[in-house]
Amino acid sequence: QKNGVSNGTLYKKKFIEHFEQAPMYVAVFTFVGFAVGTIFGYLRDFMRAWGLEKRNIAAEREQQKDFVPLYQDFENFYTRNLYLRIRDNWNRPICSVPGPQFDLMERVTDDYNWTFRFTGRTIKNVINMGSYNYLGFAETDVNALKTVTIELEKYGTGVCSTRQEMGTLDKHVELEKLVAKFLGVEDAMVFGMGFATNSMNIPALVGKGCLILSDELNHTSLVLGARLSGATIRIFKHNNMQSLEKLLRDAIIYGQPRTHRAWRKIIILVEGIYSMEGSIVRLPEIVSLKNKYKAYLYLDEAHSIGAVGATGRGVVEYFGMSPDDVDVLMGTFTKSFGAAGGYIAGKKDLVDFLRTHSHSAVYATSMCPAVAEQIIRAMKCLMGLDGTTQGLQRVRQLEKNTRYFRRKLHEMGFIIYGNDDSPVVPLLLYMPGKIGAFARRMLEKNIGVVVVGFPATPITESRARFCVSAAHTREMLDTVLNALDELGDFLHLKYSRYSKSSHPELYEESRLELED
Repeated sequence: QKNGVSNGTLYKKKFIEHFEQAPMYVAVFTFVGFAVGTIFGYLRDFMRAWGLEKRNIAAEREQQKDFVPLYQDFENFYTRNLYLRIRDNWNRPICSVPGPQFDLMERVTDDYNWTFRFTGRTIKNVINMGSYNYLGFAETDVNALKTVTIELEKYGTGVCSTRQEMGTLDKHVELEKLVAKFLGVEDAMVFGMGFATNSMNIPALVGKGCLILSDELNHTSLVLGARLSGATIRIFKHNNMQSLEKLLRDAIIYGQPRTHRAWRKIIILVEGIYSMEGSIVRLPEIVSLKNKYKAYLYLDEAHSIGAVGATGRGVVEYFGMSPDDVDVLMGTFTKSFGAAGGYIAGKKDLVDFLRTHSHSAVYATSMCPAVAEQIIRAMKCLMGLDGTTQGLQRVRQLEKNTRYFRRKLHEMGFIIYGNDDSPVVPLLLYMPGKIGAFARRMLEKNIGVVVVGFPATPITESRARFCVSAAHTREMLDTVLNALDELGDFLHLKYSRYSKSSHPELYEESRLELED
């Protein structure tokens, strides 16, 4: 289902996303596959219990039989009977830079994926379709990394202190000023870990008596930060403005449970690009709602900063909006910038508050100076401050590669999710048996892919997730597409029939009365 959305003057261009429903027989066979796997799982558990099959799983010792169980048998059922059958498709060790191609250490198993051993052989030049290297800054070019090498020799590898003690270096100050300039905001603060940027800063911004309205598909770091805050959490349907407005309206009308006092704060948590769906946040509508109901907006641009927008400045630029429309701008350097860490940006008052109250600033070790220099190098390239247009060329190349790859997959008949401009491209596999077969066959063709299944996705929506990079050449993409075309026929993965969306409530024309 392809859907273009227009809402008055909120959108300056068509907003097109795809969420097509598979034929009914696909859902039926998917459930049958899980049912058969479950039945055989119980059969094998029975055989292990009676000594008919070797018991490789962790088990309680006889001496501890009266203790509280350390291993929950039922919770581990899925892991030992279903996940282990396809475990060889994850945690594959890479022995090169994760650029458009990488080298892989070959490993084999002699006991059906319970353990692995390395053969000593390296699989060379595997096309990398899984890393978040959107702009191709994960590279080993000596000339490109010259400044990083200089900083590494000057500062070493670690800081050995927190930001509030002796861990604030001139490189951190330089990076924060550059991030603020890049985003067009008053100030910014950087952190050494992207995940902790969310999980450790949200509790500093909200607490008891506050209300968090969170998209149902938000990343685990946002979910953990919300839970650690102690605030009340309510979930709205993914990218659904009717669902969000209803929660906002009820929050204003009814206030807190029991006391009905007004909420101290209401904050909306969303992502720029959702990493499992490939969808882009409906930012213009969310900003209108947050202004209408006087709420705050926290925007996680982990996957969108650098990846969308005319100059790589994320979804704010993508929609032609002002950074002032968003109260808390968050992003990571782990993807488009080929580095590590994250940032919080916005008003100076906000950043000054976090410098004092952020758990990450108080307890976490500061960012490595060489990593900070890598981010500075990549960001200056994007801004043209290195005297070249290479950064802009990378952004444009990513857009071309994304649209080309998505268009070809549509033409082949695959069901893919997400926005036409999103470099995250989920290709639906559905049936559990096809997850392992897909990844193994792709690796045989020297293509590395990421496959995802239940419980990381809904039980009927197992998928392969491709991440397109500006560093991918047209020849690389064509090689992948040809392999997918062949494998799609072999595994019968071309389910597309352009049927009605399986999530119709998400993509209908908005009926909201929004303020511009």
